[in-house]
Amino acid sequence: MPYEPPPDFATLTLAQIAELDAARKLPPVDQWNPAISGDSLMVIKADGRWFHDAKFPGDGEIKRPAMIRAFSGLLRRGDDGQHWLVTPLEKQSIEVEDAAFIATDVVRTGDALAFRLNTDEVVLAGADHPLVARGDAQLPALYLTVRHGTEARINRSTWLQLVDLAQDDLTVSSQGTLFSLVPR
Repeated sequence: MPYEPPPDFATLTLAQIAELDAARKLPPVDQWNPAISGDSLMVIKADGRWFHDAKFPGDGEIKRPAMIRAFSGLLRRGDDGQHWLVTPLEKQSIEVEDAAFIATDVVRTGDALAFRLNTDEVVLAGADHPLVARGDAQLPALYLTVRHGTEARINRSTWLQLVDLAQDDLTVSSQGTLFSLVPR
């Protein structure tokens, strides 16, 4: 079945965005605890590109978006910060240079901020998916909690979109929760 890109993000209602999110039907990786583990030899670079067999720089970039979407649905991050690709039978470590995802767009719809990720997933910021500011006021880094401990780094253009939506104190609200765009 060919992949159909999602519709124009800015034209969607909150209900349509929630529908897109629910339609993804991700596997329950948080419920799987396989006894077998190993190293996937995969790396997610800080710019969001995925590589296999990272010991050969320049080689092994995974360029098929469908493969990246499939792998991203199997991601989980442990309490120690280690990222894993998890199946019912095995888990494989995966190196993540910064964040597993990149937030590439944001729209305000109703009282919610909806983010599109580099995997074409949609995440609504709120209590279950908070925005977290790191770094310092001079060089802030903003992250969105995605699922199973994974995060999306808010890219520069999306951060600037948020600044346009922010109050004078550089805070934004989504689904009743207030978030700062800079570390406090």
